[in-house]
Amino acid sequence: MTLKTSYKSGIVVLVGRSNVGKSTLMNALVGEKVAAVSPLPQTTRSPAQGVVTRAEGQIVLVDTPGLMKGSRDALTPKINESIRKSLDGVNLVLYVADPTRMIAEEERALLAMVRILEAPKILVMNKCDIADAEYREDYRDLREDFADIIEVSALKGLNLEALLRACLAHMPEGEMLYPEGEKSSMSREAWVQEIIREKLYYYLHKEVPYTATVRVEEAVARESGMLYIRATVLTTDARYRKMIIGAGAQRIKEIGTAARKELSTILNCLVYLDLTVAVDPHWQEQF
Repeated sequence: MTLKTSYKSGIVVLVGRSNVGKSTLMNALVGEKVAAVSPLPQTTRSPAQGVVTRAEGQIVLVDTPGLMKGSRDALTPKINESIRKSLDGVNLVLYVADPTRMIAEEERALLAMVRILEAPKILVMNKCDIADAEYREDYRDLREDFADIIEVSALKGLNLEALLRACLAHMPEGEMLYPEGEKSSMSREAWVQEIIREKLYYYLHKEVPYTATVRVEEAVARESGMLYIRATVLTTDARYRKMIIGAGAQRIKEIGTAARKELSTILNCLVYLDLTVAVDPHWQEQF
């Protein structure tokens, strides 16, 4: 690609409370799955990057976890701190909101965090396909805090082009930050971990996923073309290990099968997923 003198590039961070659709929005903007998605809070635990490259510029999108207030576990303060760090030195903030939910404590805390930033800010109201969203006007009343308000539907892909154009308008001139064609800065191991953890959220009871994480021990391409992945699900207590494994190992088989199928589809190769479950009561402290 030949870069024009007016080529733009920069970093755009997505912030918002849990379950407003930040990860779904980033996946939709990038055009492929680079972030795990589930209906449970804190599916995103660490900032993840997706890259959008166009003839006129490149946007590096940073998906952040949702701010959580009141949780007493060891992990939540670290997740909340990662949000603050992700806001340093960015070129644009996309504040993603869900107009079907009222502005509450977590929302107000995030808004206070974002207001003091020097970077320009766009309020992105998700779920524009829901005509009777009860709190849409409450969010529109925040317009003085933002350079623009753009309403989208991440799930249905509505108005995403307008959002990308607005992002590019706020980018400074600069060279590509990532090679053309690269969609994410995540390593393959980190991405595999996210896919497996997403399936944990899907298949397990609500409280169990928060006690668990995934560690990829090995990912090797075999001569046959098959990708061999050895991964461990770590949980904080033996009782959770039992729940994750399930009767007759049925639950862990379901999780492994779902993860393997998605990995095979996305990577376009056969995948052998060797998945085990272990107890590490201190993994949250080491996060």
